[in-house]
Amino acid sequence: MKRFLLPFLLAVAPAVLAQATFHGNLARTGVYDSPGPAQFTAVKWTFKTGGPIVASPVIADGVVYIASWDTYLYAVDQATGKEKWKFKSAMPIVSTPAVANGTLYFVSSRGSLAALDISTGKPKWVLPTEYERKFEAKNLHGYAPAAQTIPDAFDLFLSSPAVADGKVFFGSGDGNIYAADAESGVLQWKFHTGDVVHASPAVVNGTVYIGSWDSYLYALDAATGQLRWSLKTGEDNTIHNQVGFQSSPAVVNGVVYVGCRDAHVYAVDAATGQRKWDYPTSKSWVVGTPAVRDGVVYVGTSDSSRFMALDASTGRLRGNFAAGSYVFSSAAIAGNLLYVGDTNGKLYAIDAKTLKLAWEFQTEASKKDPLKLLNPSGSLNQDSFTPVFNDFEDMYVDITRFISIGAIVSSPVVDHGSVYFGSMDGNLYAL
Repeated sequence: MKRFLLPFLLAVAPAVLAQATFHGNLARTGVYDSPGPAQFTAVKWTFKTGGPIVASPVIADGVVYIASWDTYLYAVDQATGKEKWKFKSAMPIVSTPAVANGTLYFVSSRGSLAALDISTGKPKWVLPTEYERKFEAKNLHGYAPAAQTIPDAFDLFLSSPAVADGKVFFGSGDGNIYAADAESGVLQWKFHTGDVVHASPAVVNGTVYIGSWDSYLYALDAATGQLRWSLKTGEDNTIHNQVGFQSSPAVVNGVVYVGCRDAHVYAVDAATGQRKWDYPTSKSWVVGTPAVRDGVVYVGTSDSSRFMALDASTGRLRGNFAAGSYVFSSAAIAGNLLYVGDTNGKLYAIDAKTLKLAWEFQTEASKKDPLKLLNPSGSLNQDSFTPVFNDFEDMYVDITRFISIGAIVSSPVVDHGSVYFGSMDGNLYAL
């Protein structure tokens, strides 16, 4: 494995700073220290990028970092919404960055882990992977032609790095899970799985937990990359839409909670890999990462458009919130509220105890709804999702339809009383 070191690699590292990472922490629990807005009063600011946003923001020391399909990663002043710097990549960026010790890390759509200086946005080093690609299969989701291998348009996210114990951990479309030295980018180890790895690793007590599109959930020794255990989940060998992990694991009190495209939410013993329970979701994908607090697991579904509360000990359903459309966003828990995005262009603030709506925000694109994709209730108007090509390209047409209404698949971040998230309308919002 080759690595490219740039001259500024030898620059003196700044003092240790707080880490910012996908879903709030290395355990990926989605829990934030400060409460968010109890009611929606106003948009604090918006920052416009040149393309849809599917990645999630992270915040460190008064700066919001966000990636866009326009190929740029932006550093935005948290107070004003003004650009501080931007870094151009070769391809759209769909990995949520991690920030630790003065360095920002993200996974490139071209196939690499990149490290940037957070003060300037200049690259420190790049570690290439073997390649990057979307999950693909024949007869994917039942689309024609049946014999053609089709890349999945709904494979929207790349793995978001985790930084722990001097290493950066991430997954790749080449099927490997990687550990790189956080200072130099030197490869420490890699572990090969059977398919694309676009979930984000959770790192807890010296163990890396991550799922692959090969339908296995893995626990690896963080120091060596040796397999500690693996758990096989369900498969669908007919139309390849009920298989594998987009959801990232959340680890709480010795239990790994994770959603799967096999239409289940799993609770797994973190030490042994033994299944504690699994909750079936009526044949609906679970793409978002569970948020877990106070003995409750919160997570959304795709086709059934539910946002659920499950008992963390038993898997018993505690309550449902009826979302209007597919929930790919991962919820943030802050104070008494949950904040989660919907592909109908709405951000919901939901009471954590009752699962009742406290307030909602809707993008302007969703209000205008130029293609009439939504019913008055915010649910999808299925009559507007008519085939154009009568083959797999219709899946990509559907993505452009969701872009037209500013779908929110980005996962919110809560800090100092405000909530931050991206939208497919290209905006980073601060409410």
